[in-house]
Amino acid sequence: MSELKPKLTTNHPIFDDNDPQDELVTLNLGPTHPATHGVFQNVLQVDGERIVSGVSTIGYIHRAFEKIAEHRPYYQITPLTDRLNYCSSPINNMGWHMTVEKLLGIEIPKRVQYMRVIIMELARIADHIICNGILGVDTGAFSGFLYVMQEREFIYEIFEEICGARLTTNIGRIGGFERDFNSIAFDKIKQFVKRYPPVLTEFEELFNRNRIFIDRTSGVAAVDPETALSYSWSGPLLRATGIDYDVRANEPYSSYEDFDFEIPVGENGDVYDRYMVRNEEMRQSIRIIEQALAKLEREPKGIFHADVPEFYLPPKEQVYNNMEALIYHFKIVMGEIDVPKTEVYHAVEGANGELGFYLISDGGRSPYRLHFRRPSFINYQMYAPMSSGMLLSDAIINMSSLNIIAGELDA
Repeated sequence: MSELKPKLTTNHPIFDDNDPQDELVTLNLGPTHPATHGVFQNVLQVDGERIVSGVSTIGYIHRAFEKIAEHRPYYQITPLTDRLNYCSSPINNMGWHMTVEKLLGIEIPKRVQYMRVIIMELARIADHIICNGILGVDTGAFSGFLYVMQEREFIYEIFEEICGARLTTNIGRIGGFERDFNSIAFDKIKQFVKRYPPVLTEFEELFNRNRIFIDRTSGVAAVDPETALSYSWSGPLLRATGIDYDVRANEPYSSYEDFDFEIPVGENGDVYDRYMVRNEEMRQSIRIIEQALAKLEREPKGIFHADVPEFYLPPKEQVYNNMEALIYHFKIVMGEIDVPKTEVYHAVEGANGELGFYLISDGGRSPYRLHFRRPSFINYQMYAPMSSGMLLSDAIINMSSLNIIAGELDA
Protein backbone atom coordinates (compact mmCIF):
# COMPACT_ATOMS: atom_id res chain seq x y z
CA MET A 1 0.00 0.00 0.00
CA SER A 2 1.39 3.39 -0.92
CA GLU A 3 1.96 5.92 1.86
CA LEU A 4 -1.06 8.14 2.39
CA LYS A 5 -1.11 11.49 4.17
CA PRO A 6 -4.30 12.62 5.89
CA LYS A 7 -5.74 15.92 4.76
CA LEU A 8 -6.86 18.53 7.26
CA THR A 9 -10.56 18.95 6.40
CA THR A 10 -12.95 17.53 3.83
CA ASN A 11 -13.95 21.03 2.66
CA HIS A 12 -10.40 22.01 1.79
CA PRO A 13 -10.19 24.03 -1.47
CA ILE A 14 -8.20 21.28 -3.13
CA PHE A 15 -10.69 18.57 -2.15
CA ASP A 16 -11.01 16.03 -4.92
CA ASP A 17 -13.55 13.21 -4.84
CA ASN A 18 -11.21 11.05 -6.90
CA ASP A 19 -8.17 11.56 -4.65
CA PRO A 20 -7.63 8.50 -2.40
CA GLN A 21 -6.11 10.76 0.25
CA ASP A 22 -9.54 12.36 0.69
CA GLU A 23 -11.07 9.01 1.64
CA LEU A 24 -9.30 8.90 4.98
CA VAL A 25 -11.47 8.94 8.08
CA THR A 26 -10.52 10.36 11.46
CA LEU A 27 -11.37 7.86 14.18
CA ASN A 28 -11.17 8.34 17.93
CA LEU A 29 -10.01 5.15 19.64
CA GLY A 30 -10.74 6.08 23.24
CA PRO A 31 -10.70 7.67 25.69
CA THR A 32 -13.79 5.75 26.81
CA HIS A 33 -13.81 2.85 24.37
CA PRO A 34 -13.71 -0.52 26.22
CA ALA A 35 -10.98 -1.80 23.90
CA THR A 36 -8.50 0.77 25.25
CA HIS A 37 -8.53 -0.88 28.71
CA GLY A 38 -8.21 2.52 30.31
CA VAL A 39 -8.79 6.22 29.88
CA PHE A 40 -6.49 7.20 27.04
CA GLN A 41 -7.05 8.13 23.41
CA ASN A 42 -5.62 7.59 19.96
CA VAL A 43 -6.72 9.88 17.16
CA LEU A 44 -6.34 7.68 14.10
CA GLN A 45 -6.42 8.34 10.38
CA VAL A 46 -7.83 5.21 8.79
CA ASP A 47 -8.18 4.11 5.19
CA GLY A 48 -10.99 1.60 5.33
CA GLU A 49 -9.89 -0.73 8.12
CA ARG A 50 -6.21 0.09 7.86
CA ILE A 51 -4.54 2.67 10.09
CA VAL A 52 -2.51 5.26 8.20
CA SER A 53 -1.30 7.32 11.14
CA GLY A 54 -2.20 8.14 14.70
CA VAL A 55 -1.52 10.44 17.62
CA SER A 56 -1.70 9.24 21.21
CA THR A 57 -3.27 11.44 23.88
CA ILE A 58 -2.80 10.75 27.58
CA GLY A 59 -3.35 12.61 30.83
CA TYR A 60 -7.07 11.96 31.31
CA ILE A 61 -6.50 10.61 34.83
CA HIS A 62 -3.31 12.46 35.71
CA ARG A 63 -3.44 12.93 39.49
CA ALA A 64 -0.13 14.73 40.17
CA PHE A 65 1.08 11.93 42.44
CA GLU A 66 4.69 13.05 42.26
CA LYS A 67 3.88 16.57 43.46
CA ILE A 68 1.49 15.26 46.12
CA ALA A 69 4.25 12.95 47.36
CA GLU A 70 6.59 15.92 47.75
CA HIS A 71 4.22 17.24 50.42
CA ARG A 72 3.76 13.99 52.32
CA PRO A 73 5.94 12.20 54.88
CA TYR A 74 7.72 9.19 53.42
CA TYR A 75 5.51 6.59 55.08
CA GLN A 76 2.33 8.26 53.78
CA ILE A 77 3.37 7.94 50.12
CA THR A 78 2.72 4.18 49.96
CA PRO A 79 -1.04 4.57 49.20
CA LEU A 80 -0.14 6.75 46.20
CA THR A 81 1.98 3.97 44.72
CA ASP A 82 -1.01 1.61 45.00
CA ARG A 83 -2.77 3.65 42.36
CA LEU A 84 -0.06 3.30 39.73
CA ASN A 85 -0.39 -0.26 38.41
CA TYR A 86 -3.38 -1.28 40.50
CA CYS A 87 -3.35 -4.76 38.96
CA SER A 88 -0.15 -5.52 40.90
CA SER A 89 -0.03 -2.78 43.53
CA PRO A 90 2.09 -4.72 46.10
CA ILE A 91 5.07 -4.51 43.72
CA ASN A 92 4.67 -0.72 43.71
CA ASN A 93 4.51 -0.71 47.52
CA MET A 94 7.63 -2.84 47.92
CA GLY A 95 9.55 -0.81 45.34
CA TRP A 96 8.80 2.41 47.20
CA HIS A 97 9.72 0.95 50.58
CA MET A 98 13.03 -0.34 49.24
CA THR A 99 13.78 3.09 47.77
CA VAL A 100 13.35 4.78 51.15
CA GLU A 101 15.33 2.01 52.85
CA LYS A 102 18.13 2.63 50.36
CA LEU A 103 18.02 6.32 51.26
CA LEU A 104 18.11 5.57 54.99
CA GLY A 105 20.60 2.71 54.79
CA ILE A 106 18.25 0.26 56.50
CA GLU A 107 19.29 -3.41 56.46
CA ILE A 108 16.30 -5.71 56.03
CA PRO A 109 16.26 -9.19 57.66
CA LYS A 110 16.36 -12.13 55.27
CA ARG A 111 12.99 -13.42 56.43
CA VAL A 112 11.35 -10.10 55.54
CA GLN A 113 13.03 -10.09 52.14
CA TYR A 114 11.70 -13.57 51.37
CA MET A 115 8.21 -12.56 52.51
CA ARG A 116 8.39 -9.60 50.14
CA VAL A 117 9.43 -11.88 47.29
CA ILE A 118 6.35 -14.04 47.87
CA ILE A 119 4.04 -11.02 47.81
CA MET A 120 5.66 -9.52 44.69
CA GLU A 121 5.51 -12.80 42.76
CA LEU A 122 1.87 -13.33 43.69
CA ALA A 123 1.17 -9.81 42.43
CA ARG A 124 3.05 -10.56 39.19
CA ILE A 125 0.89 -13.62 38.60
CA ALA A 126 -2.28 -11.63 39.28
CA ASP A 127 -1.20 -9.00 36.76
CA HIS A 128 -0.31 -11.52 34.06
CA ILE A 129 -3.63 -13.29 34.64
CA ILE A 130 -5.39 -10.04 33.78
CA CYS A 131 -3.25 -9.36 30.70
CA ASN A 132 -3.41 -12.80 29.10
CA GLY A 133 -7.00 -13.42 30.17
CA ILE A 134 -8.17 -10.17 28.59
CA LEU A 135 -6.06 -10.86 25.51
CA GLY A 136 -8.12 -14.01 25.08
CA VAL A 137 -11.33 -12.01 25.43
CA ASP A 138 -10.16 -9.49 22.84
CA THR A 139 -9.55 -12.31 20.37
CA GLY A 140 -13.05 -13.65 20.95
CA ALA A 141 -12.42 -16.35 23.57
CA PHE A 142 -14.07 -15.76 26.95
CA SER A 143 -13.68 -19.20 28.57
CA GLY A 144 -9.96 -18.89 29.33
CA PHE A 145 -10.58 -15.63 31.15
CA LEU A 146 -13.04 -17.37 33.46
CA TYR A 147 -10.57 -20.22 34.10
CA VAL A 148 -7.89 -17.95 35.52
CA MET A 149 -9.87 -15.11 37.09
CA GLN A 150 -10.94 -17.29 40.00
CA GLU A 151 -7.23 -17.82 40.74
CA ARG A 152 -6.69 -14.08 40.78
CA GLU A 153 -9.51 -13.89 43.29
CA PHE A 154 -7.67 -16.44 45.45
CA ILE A 155 -4.53 -14.26 45.34
CA TYR A 156 -6.63 -11.34 46.57
CA GLU A 157 -7.84 -13.51 49.44
CA ILE A 158 -4.19 -14.02 50.41
CA PHE A 159 -3.53 -10.27 50.30
CA GLU A 160 -6.66 -9.67 52.37
CA GLU A 161 -5.50 -12.18 54.98
CA ILE A 162 -2.12 -10.44 55.24
CA CYS A 163 -3.08 -6.76 55.22
CA GLY A 164 -6.88 -6.51 55.12
CA ALA A 165 -7.01 -5.11 51.57
CA ARG A 166 -7.30 -6.64 48.13
CA LEU A 167 -6.70 -4.38 45.13
CA THR A 168 -4.97 -1.27 46.49
CA THR A 169 -3.21 -3.03 49.31
CA ASN A 170 -0.99 -0.43 51.04
CA ILE A 171 0.84 -3.56 52.11
CA GLY A 172 3.94 -3.42 54.26
CA ARG A 173 5.90 -0.54 55.72
CA ILE A 174 9.30 1.07 55.42
CA GLY A 175 11.43 -1.54 57.16
CA GLY A 176 9.17 -4.54 56.62
CA PHE A 177 5.54 -5.47 57.26
CA GLU A 178 2.94 -4.18 59.66
CA ARG A 179 2.38 -7.71 60.96
CA ASP A 180 3.65 -11.24 60.43
CA PHE A 181 1.92 -13.62 58.04
CA ASN A 182 -0.48 -15.76 60.04
CA SER A 183 -0.95 -19.50 59.60
CA ILE A 184 -4.03 -18.99 57.39
CA ALA A 185 -2.03 -16.81 54.97
CA PHE A 186 0.78 -19.37 54.75
CA ASP A 187 -1.74 -22.19 54.22
CA LYS A 188 -3.41 -20.28 51.39
CA ILE A 189 -0.06 -19.51 49.74
CA LYS A 190 0.83 -23.21 49.85
CA GLN A 191 -2.59 -24.07 48.41
CA PHE A 192 -2.10 -21.61 45.58
CA VAL A 193 1.28 -22.95 44.44
CA LYS A 194 -0.31 -26.40 44.19
CA ARG A 195 -3.63 -25.48 42.56
CA TYR A 196 -2.53 -22.85 40.05
CA PRO A 197 -0.13 -24.78 37.73
CA PRO A 198 -2.88 -27.20 36.54
CA VAL A 199 -5.21 -24.25 35.92
CA LEU A 200 -2.49 -22.48 33.91
CA THR A 201 -1.98 -25.67 31.89
CA GLU A 202 -5.71 -25.78 31.11
CA PHE A 203 -5.57 -22.12 30.10
CA GLU A 204 -2.66 -22.78 27.76
CA GLU A 205 -4.42 -25.77 26.21
CA LEU A 206 -7.26 -23.44 25.23
CA PHE A 207 -4.96 -20.96 23.46
CA ASN A 208 -1.42 -22.08 22.66
CA ARG A 209 -2.36 -24.23 19.67
CA ASN A 210 -5.74 -22.68 18.94
CA ARG A 211 -5.77 -21.83 15.22
CA ILE A 212 -7.96 -18.73 15.62
CA PHE A 213 -5.84 -17.37 18.48
CA ILE A 214 -2.61 -18.02 16.59
CA ASP A 215 -3.92 -16.35 13.44
CA ARG A 216 -4.96 -13.30 15.47
CA THR A 217 -1.67 -12.94 17.37
CA SER A 218 1.24 -14.57 15.52
CA GLY A 219 3.18 -12.03 13.47
CA VAL A 220 1.01 -9.16 14.72
CA ALA A 221 2.81 -6.03 15.97
CA ALA A 222 6.23 -7.67 15.80
CA VAL A 223 9.05 -5.53 17.20
CA ASP A 224 12.75 -6.17 16.71
CA PRO A 225 15.19 -5.89 19.66
CA GLU A 226 16.90 -2.76 18.39
CA THR A 227 13.63 -0.84 18.08
CA ALA A 228 12.45 -2.04 21.49
CA LEU A 229 15.67 -0.83 23.10
CA SER A 230 15.53 2.50 21.28
CA TYR A 231 12.12 3.10 22.87
CA SER A 232 13.41 1.98 26.31
CA TRP A 233 11.06 -0.96 26.50
CA SER A 234 11.45 -3.34 29.42
CA GLY A 235 9.62 -6.25 31.03
CA PRO A 236 7.74 -8.93 29.07
CA LEU A 237 7.57 -6.70 25.97
CA LEU A 238 11.35 -6.44 25.74
CA ARG A 239 11.91 -10.08 26.64
CA ALA A 240 9.48 -11.13 23.90
CA THR A 241 11.92 -9.64 21.37
CA GLY A 242 14.67 -11.96 22.61
CA ILE A 243 16.50 -9.74 25.14
CA ASP A 244 16.79 -11.40 28.54
CA TYR A 245 16.85 -8.22 30.65
CA ASP A 246 15.14 -8.61 34.03
CA VAL A 247 15.83 -6.31 36.98
CA ARG A 248 15.51 -9.26 39.37
CA ALA A 249 18.50 -10.92 37.70
CA ASN A 250 20.52 -7.96 36.41
CA GLU A 251 20.20 -5.75 39.51
CA PRO A 252 18.99 -8.13 42.26
CA TYR A 253 17.04 -6.74 45.21
CA SER A 254 15.26 -8.34 48.17
CA SER A 255 17.66 -11.32 47.91
CA TYR A 256 16.51 -12.41 44.43
CA GLU A 257 20.09 -13.57 43.94
CA ASP A 258 19.26 -16.41 46.36
CA PHE A 259 16.68 -17.87 43.97
CA ASP A 260 16.99 -20.17 41.00
CA PHE A 261 14.71 -19.09 38.15
CA GLU A 262 14.82 -18.65 34.39
CA ILE A 263 14.08 -15.57 32.30
CA PRO A 264 11.70 -16.51 29.46
CA VAL A 265 12.40 -14.83 26.12
CA GLY A 266 10.68 -14.84 22.76
CA GLU A 267 11.96 -14.69 19.21
CA ASN A 268 9.64 -12.54 17.11
CA GLY A 269 8.53 -9.83 19.54
CA ASP A 270 4.93 -10.21 18.38
CA VAL A 271 1.68 -10.48 20.34
CA TYR A 272 1.90 -14.27 20.51
CA ASP A 273 5.42 -14.15 21.97
CA ARG A 274 4.33 -11.61 24.60
CA TYR A 275 1.52 -13.94 25.60
CA MET A 276 3.88 -16.93 25.82
CA VAL A 277 6.49 -15.00 27.82
CA ARG A 278 3.90 -13.95 30.40
CA ASN A 279 2.63 -17.52 30.74
CA GLU A 280 6.12 -18.84 31.40
CA GLU A 281 6.83 -15.99 33.80
CA MET A 282 3.87 -17.14 35.88
CA ARG A 283 5.41 -20.61 36.07
CA GLN A 284 8.72 -19.11 37.14
CA SER A 285 6.92 -17.04 39.78
CA ILE A 286 5.42 -20.22 41.23
CA ARG A 287 8.90 -21.69 41.27
CA ILE A 288 10.26 -18.65 43.14
CA ILE A 289 7.42 -18.73 45.69
CA GLU A 290 8.07 -22.40 46.41
CA GLN A 291 11.75 -21.64 47.04
CA ALA A 292 10.86 -18.67 49.25
CA LEU A 293 8.54 -20.82 51.38
CA ALA A 294 11.33 -23.36 51.83
CA LYS A 295 13.81 -20.63 52.80
CA LEU A 296 11.38 -19.19 55.35
CA GLU A 297 11.34 -22.54 57.13
CA ARG A 298 15.04 -22.06 57.87
CA GLU A 299 14.71 -18.48 59.16
CA PRO A 300 13.89 -17.46 62.76
CA LYS A 301 10.13 -17.14 63.31
CA GLY A 302 8.40 -13.93 64.28
CA ILE A 303 10.65 -11.43 62.46
CA PHE A 304 8.64 -9.21 60.12
CA HIS A 305 10.47 -5.86 60.17
CA ALA A 306 13.91 -4.35 60.63
CA ASP A 307 15.01 -3.10 64.04
CA VAL A 308 14.77 0.62 63.24
CA PRO A 309 12.49 2.24 65.85
CA GLU A 310 13.37 5.72 64.59
CA PHE A 311 11.66 4.97 61.22
CA TYR A 312 9.28 2.05 61.83
CA LEU A 313 5.95 3.01 63.42
CA PRO A 314 5.50 1.06 66.68
CA PRO A 315 2.37 -1.05 67.31
CA LYS A 316 -0.62 0.91 68.62
CA GLU A 317 -0.85 -1.05 71.87
CA GLN A 318 2.73 -0.02 72.64
CA VAL A 319 2.02 3.61 71.75
CA TYR A 320 -0.87 3.61 74.24
CA ASN A 321 1.11 2.00 77.06
CA ASN A 322 4.82 2.77 76.54
CA MET A 323 6.34 6.26 76.71
CA GLU A 324 9.33 5.42 74.46
CA ALA A 325 7.02 4.02 71.77
CA LEU A 326 4.84 7.14 72.03
CA ILE A 327 7.89 9.37 71.54
CA TYR A 328 9.03 7.45 68.46
CA HIS A 329 5.50 7.50 67.05
CA PHE A 330 5.29 11.26 67.50
CA LYS A 331 8.73 11.95 66.00
CA ILE A 332 8.05 9.73 62.96
CA VAL A 333 4.62 11.25 62.29
CA MET A 334 5.84 14.82 62.74
CA GLY A 335 8.97 14.22 60.65
CA GLU A 336 11.41 15.19 63.38
CA ILE A 337 13.99 12.51 62.52
CA ASP A 338 16.74 13.63 60.15
CA VAL A 339 17.23 11.82 56.84
CA PRO A 340 20.31 12.01 54.57
CA LYS A 341 20.61 14.81 52.04
CA THR A 342 21.24 12.84 48.87
CA GLU A 343 19.57 11.29 45.84
CA VAL A 344 18.82 7.64 45.16
CA TYR A 345 17.30 5.55 42.40
CA HIS A 346 15.89 2.12 42.99
CA ALA A 347 14.13 -0.13 40.50
CA VAL A 348 12.16 -3.34 40.77
CA GLU A 349 10.84 -5.66 38.08
CA GLY A 350 7.21 -4.63 37.82
CA ALA A 351 4.69 -6.72 35.95
CA ASN A 352 5.07 -4.41 32.91
CA GLY A 353 8.79 -3.78 33.18
CA GLU A 354 11.28 -1.70 35.14
CA LEU A 355 9.45 0.26 37.82
CA GLY A 356 11.82 2.87 39.21
CA PHE A 357 11.75 5.56 41.90
CA TYR A 358 14.11 8.53 41.62
CA LEU A 359 14.21 10.33 44.95
CA ILE A 360 16.00 13.54 45.92
CA SER A 361 16.14 14.32 49.63
CA ASP A 362 17.03 17.68 51.19
CA GLY A 363 16.86 16.22 54.70
CA GLY A 364 13.23 17.21 55.28
CA ARG A 365 10.24 15.09 56.28
CA SER A 366 9.14 14.80 52.63
CA PRO A 367 10.99 14.18 49.34
CA TYR A 368 12.39 17.32 47.73
CA ARG A 369 11.72 15.73 44.34
CA LEU A 370 10.27 12.34 43.42
CA HIS A 371 9.84 10.77 40.01
CA PHE A 372 8.19 7.44 39.20
CA ARG A 373 9.59 5.53 36.22
CA ARG A 374 6.34 3.96 35.09
CA PRO A 375 6.81 1.15 32.55
CA SER A 376 3.38 1.67 30.98
CA PHE A 377 4.28 5.30 30.23
CA ILE A 378 7.55 4.24 28.60
CA ASN A 379 6.07 1.30 26.68
CA TYR A 380 3.02 3.15 25.36
CA GLN A 381 4.95 5.85 23.46
CA MET A 382 5.57 3.33 20.68
CA TYR A 383 1.93 2.40 20.15
CA ALA A 384 0.97 5.04 17.56
CA PRO A 385 4.08 4.64 15.37
CA MET A 386 3.86 0.85 15.37
CA SER A 387 0.13 0.97 14.50
CA SER A 388 0.80 2.69 11.18
CA GLY A 389 -0.17 0.30 8.38
CA MET A 390 -1.90 -2.08 10.79
CA LEU A 391 -5.50 -3.23 10.56
CA LEU A 392 -7.71 -1.68 13.22
CA SER A 393 -8.62 -5.13 14.59
CA ASP A 394 -4.91 -5.95 14.96
CA ALA A 395 -4.26 -2.61 16.68
CA ILE A 396 -6.79 -3.57 19.34
CA ILE A 397 -5.00 -6.88 19.95
CA ASN A 398 -1.67 -5.06 20.03
CA MET A 399 -2.91 -2.65 22.69
CA SER A 400 -4.17 -5.55 24.77
CA SER A 401 -0.77 -7.26 24.60
CA LEU A 402 1.02 -4.08 25.76
CA ASN A 403 -0.99 -4.26 29.01
CA ILE A 404 -1.16 -0.49 29.40
CA ILE A 405 -2.58 0.31 32.83
CA ALA A 406 -4.02 3.83 32.83
CA GLY A 407 -3.03 4.53 36.42
CA GLU A 408 0.58 3.69 35.64
CA LEU A 409 0.44 5.61 32.36
CA ASP A 410 -0.63 8.96 33.82
CA ALA A 411 0.38 8.92 37.54
